[in-house]
Amino acid sequence: MYYNNYKINVDIVKHKIQLMIKSEAVIFLINSMSKPEKKAFTIASTGSEANPDYLEMYQIIVKDRNIRPETLRKKFEDKVPGSSYDTAVKYLHKRILDIMLDLREEQDGYYSLYNKILKARILFEKSLFKECFNLLQQVIKKARELENYNALLFASKLELEYLLILNLPDIDEKTLLNKQFSINETLRFIQKVNQQSSLYELLKHRITYKGNVRSEMQKTELNDLVVSEMSIVASSNLENFEIKKLHQLFQANYLISVGDHKSALQSYYELNLLFETNKQLWTDPPIYYLLTLEGVLESLRGIRNYEGMVYFTDQLKKIKSPSSSFNANVSCLNFLYELIPLLDNGDFASCETLIEKQQKTLFAKTNLLSLPRQAELNLYSALVYIGLRKFHQARTFLNQIILIGKNFYNLPLYRTIRLVNLMLLYEMNEMSLIKSETRSIRRDMHDIEKGYRIERIMLNFVNKSDIPVYMEKRELYWDRLSPELNEIKNDVFEHQVLKIFDFPAWIESKILKIPLSEILQNKSF
Repeated sequence: MYYNNYKINVDIVKHKIQLMIKSEAVIFLINSMSKPEKKAFTIASTGSEANPDYLEMYQIIVKDRNIRPETLRKKFEDKVPGSSYDTAVKYLHKRILDIMLDLREEQDGYYSLYNKILKARILFEKSLFKECFNLLQQVIKKARELENYNALLFASKLELEYLLILNLPDIDEKTLLNKQFSINETLRFIQKVNQQSSLYELLKHRITYKGNVRSEMQKTELNDLVVSEMSIVASSNLENFEIKKLHQLFQANYLISVGDHKSALQSYYELNLLFETNKQLWTDPPIYYLLTLEGVLESLRGIRNYEGMVYFTDQLKKIKSPSSSFNANVSCLNFLYELIPLLDNGDFASCETLIEKQQKTLFAKTNLLSLPRQAELNLYSALVYIGLRKFHQARTFLNQIILIGKNFYNLPLYRTIRLVNLMLLYEMNEMSLIKSETRSIRRDMHDIEKGYRIERIMLNFVNKSDIPVYMEKRELYWDRLSPELNEIKNDVFEHQVLKIFDFPAWIESKILKIPLSEILQNKSF
């Protein structure tokens, strides 16, 4: 009996957690909807249904974009007494996704191909064989044009499967062999792309966890990947976009790792040219091109090649799409990579000027940004105002992440945001909040069983109350601490945090009482 009651209670708790997650997802989805998506939702939701419950919930969220799930439940139950909140949340979530999917089908060939494959399945089940095969042939032709080999394989295999079910009507042996040969060629190509992707993933993993090459021995350790990658490219008879793209990405990252930054930049230029000359293969919106440019900019920032970044931020400005949400994310990425070089070099005044110029455009449309982009925008803006010692403005930006919902908790960037929040609390002398936040962070670090060394140093530093008063003793204290911080700067694992912000520079500024801007301008990272 006890076990049954316990299981029932656990199930109830799980249901409440799932519903809370679904409620937060609905709130975020509605806040991120573009004008065309909201218009499509309104049109689809009005008509025969007279004020459905889910539409009432939609209106509540539209009127208060910062609403919390518990407040949403109360307002909904007051507005529509007797209606099921659980049912309305689930249905509204499904309705929004269905409408977004319909719009994506019109904009993006990727969605359209798979949607047509599903329609072909329905047609076959309804014995509309001719219509089914015509639709599959359309998919096969379009998939070849778009070089979407996964959709091509799926449609080709489905066609043969259906022909076999119908006892291969009106198919001579030569036609059958050609279809089988085509499928085998597609499989071989997919295998090559998969092998090349695997090598690129291994290269990125080694660079991430072992760092850039600092000796001939380390360079030799990468030779197995380089030889294998070149072998795949040399054996590929197809002049294929995907293989060329992966090749340039592999080459650029390898060249950066061995210190040949000039050649790496050239590979990035060739990669961009590849995209520009194959616009017919872009999705709409061109999300993969955007991700490529972001990867290029991130890599160039990692080696502090700010001049090389200018060309790619200019490419960002050329991207246009019917999607308001996509355009907002492009604008945000462009803004961040114009801001970051100034921030890295401690030019906080110029950073503030950039932020002020974007107040009525980018910052007024944050609801259209993805969660990671929102987090980045608020984090870097907060860092600017900490550097300017305008702490209340910095708190406003950080609170938009820390105090609003749990959607940001699972982002990798969230831990760094909490470190920046500790910096801010230290600057504002909020010692009680520092102790509370420190306990929380340490619990999280214990749960994941691993933390960054810089996190531990930061936690110890902001809680330290015995920093010497006199400058001579402060300098001695810094002399004892700086060797460990320099060691951390050369640790590739720690670089995952330090590439976002130079926390050792901030610690140095606090100990030696030197403006952070001055230290950043003079540092060698």
